[in-house]
Amino acid sequence: MLRVGLTGGLATGKSYVGDLLAKRGCYVIRADQLGHQVLAPGGPAYQPVIQEFGVGILKEDGTIDRRKLAAEVFRDPARVQKLNALVHPHVIALEEELLAQYAEQHPHGIAVVEAAILIETGSYRRFHKLIVTYCRPEQQLERALERGMSLEEAQARLRYQMPMEEKLRLADFVIDTSGSFEETERQVEAVYAELRRLAG
Repeated sequence: MLRVGLTGGLATGKSYVGDLLAKRGCYVIRADQLGHQVLAPGGPAYQPVIQEFGVGILKEDGTIDRRKLAAEVFRDPARVQKLNALVHPHVIALEEELLAQYAEQHPHGIAVVEAAILIETGSYRRFHKLIVTYCRPEQQLERALERGMSLEEAQARLRYQMPMEEKLRLADFVIDTSGSFEETERQVEAVYAELRRLAG
């Protein structure tokens, strides 16, 4: 099975590109959804994260308020690293389980793992190919604000993420999402055709 990483900066259209690849038959695994799983009550990262960051990050129902957690963490790179150390090993273990299942069922399939910080964590090395999405920095901010993020939150996340130029240097495929949905879809179609060829 061909293993593909899909990443990019904040609000650069990773999920949209993931949806388009899923529509074409790729098995898309979203790290963010797995992150929700491992941080849910009873999940393997739930207690360790509360111990590290305090009960102030909890909602009334006992679930972790990811927005409060982000506000707590993104002020300090050392805190981000601590959170990643508590959450990422569990997310990667779930990804690997799913990848193994898909590989068994569909040896010539294409599995795509969509994750925001695949490169920052070094996790991109687990994949045969890497797709990086990007758009203009001012578009990233606009899109993040449209999603309900505050300017401060968006800027804090952008500061933490690796500069786009560095990500693009590591990419096997680059998808520019600055234009229309149709333009993005045309690029995805071309990338998918090449992935299909590589997967045999």
